[in-house]
Amino acid sequence: MNREIREAIRYLGYGRHAIDEQTLALVECSMEELKAKVRERFIYRIFELSQKDGVLQIGDWTIESKGLSRNLKGCGRVAAFAATLGTGADQMIRRASVMEMAKAVVLQSCAAALLEEYCDDCQEEIAKELSCEGWYLRPRFSPGYGDFDIRHQEKLLALLQADKKIGLTMTKSCMLTPTKSVTALIGISREQIPCHRQGCEVCEKADCLYRRA
Repeated sequence: MNREIREAIRYLGYGRHAIDEQTLALVECSMEELKAKVRERFIYRIFELSQKDGVLQIGDWTIESKGLSRNLKGCGRVAAFAATLGTGADQMIRRASVMEMAKAVVLQSCAAALLEEYCDDCQEEIAKELSCEGWYLRPRFSPGYGDFDIRHQEKLLALLQADKKIGLTMTKSCMLTPTKSVTALIGISREQIPCHRQGCEVCEKADCLYRRA
């Protein structure tokens, strides 16, 4: 079982419980259908970063976030990042929700897993490019996570010109369109730290239904 399938099952809430064969077959089939429809795209730009007392400055963009400051501690640069699966995933989920609600739920989980895997692959690609210059990446940190206000999504998208570059926009309530998309800031430091794939591994909520084993 590959990582994408394992992650989709986790997003379905199975946790440490075994999945039944029928549901597993639906997950595997849905994942293949989804892969045939999505159009993955990403963009990033690198900026100089300064910070003091929990306040970060990226050009004319001022951010107050203790969580983001901890994540970017020791970083002199930062990458603004955005990735999307495109409109195909949204269309598939919307169609399934009309007649096949069970499949719609599975597609949601598969899309979340596929997007996470794609973002990891993108970050690995960026890391390889920057490592030649002696720079290393920190974990992705997205608007809406912790005290990093989701309203910063608008500025991040504008810096990237994400609407023109990869067709990514947002609603008035700061939700991304297409929905299966991610924006984030990625710290860039001269200090090398362990693998960026954090999340469940550093989260203190041990009883979470979606926690990785």
